[in-house]
Amino acid sequence: EVKLVESGGGSVQAGGSLRLSCKASGYTFGRNTLMAWFRQLPGKEREGVAAIYTGDGRVYYDDSVQGRFVVSQANVLNTVYLEMNGLKVEDTAIYTCAASRGWISWRSQDQYWYWGQGTQVNVSA
Repeated sequence: EVKLVESGGGSVQAGGSLRLSCKASGYTFGRNTLMAWFRQLPGKEREGVAAIYTGDGRVYYDDSVQGRFVVSQANVLNTVYLEMNGLKVEDTAIYTCAASRGWISWRSQDQYWYWGQGTQVNVSA
């Protein structure tokens, strides 16, 4: 069974940083995997945050996090990070990772094959 597990969530003051991790297991995605981070703000629909295609390292960001968040690939397969810097109160959300073999349109949630359970990030003023 393929599983994605997030870690690294927690509480932080505005302006602080957190680093989320997403580990995939149960299947070898190799280098041709699109792994993405989504988030669901309180009372809002889930939205795309960032993604990385492991085949060439291309990254994608939502405008709301551009310049503050960095998505990267770990030195082992099937693992990605989301480094969140300059956190704002409005970044408070449940962050969930998703993955798909091969390239897809990164914002299209219905195209992802696997999803994690999410990790809570709370940013206080």
